[in-house]
Amino acid sequence: MLTAEQIIEAQKANVEALFGLTQKAFEGAEKLIGLNVQVAKTALDEATSHAQAVLSVKDAQELMALQAGLLQPSAEKAAAYGRHVYDIAASTNAEVGKLVEEQVAEFQRKFMAVVDNAVKNAPAGTENAVALVKSAVAAANNAFESMQKAVKQAADVAEANFQAVTNTAVKATQQATKGKRGAAA
Repeated sequence: MLTAEQIIEAQKANVEALFGLTQKAFEGAEKLIGLNVQVAKTALDEATSHAQAVLSVKDAQELMALQAGLLQPSAEKAAAYGRHVYDIAASTNAEVGKLVEEQVAEFQRKFMAVVDNAVKNAPAGTENAVALVKSAVAAANNAFESMQKAVKQAADVAEANFQAVTNTAVKATQQATKGKRGAAA
């Protein structure tokens, strides 16, 4: 049976875990906000430079070349931004996942200690019930581990697909830009 101290300790651990998860979520949001502020500053600087370049254009052909030259870097920057956002999300997810895994492992350890204690104090003739409980706990642990592996594999596949799509989009933009430059020349 659980004592009041054990219940209070469990509640404290739960509150600490919640604050840890919240902290990781805020860190991820802070990184994303920082990235967006940097992107906004860069976009403003580039808009200023582009406006000045457009004002110095002497003819339509020079304007077309200027516009074509902007397409490829914009696509590459959008792809880089997407990669940064993905990296921040993946990193935050990994950190949260690690905290959750630690909490689950701690819960499993404590639960097994309670089960072991109950086994030691179990009356004679309850061996089958004890074996059933231990078997259920082992099955639950195996299911959780399988789920974690499946989630990790899915995340790895998603990351590989994201990288492939990003690379394909950048290459397509580069080829389209080369085609426009050739047509403008």
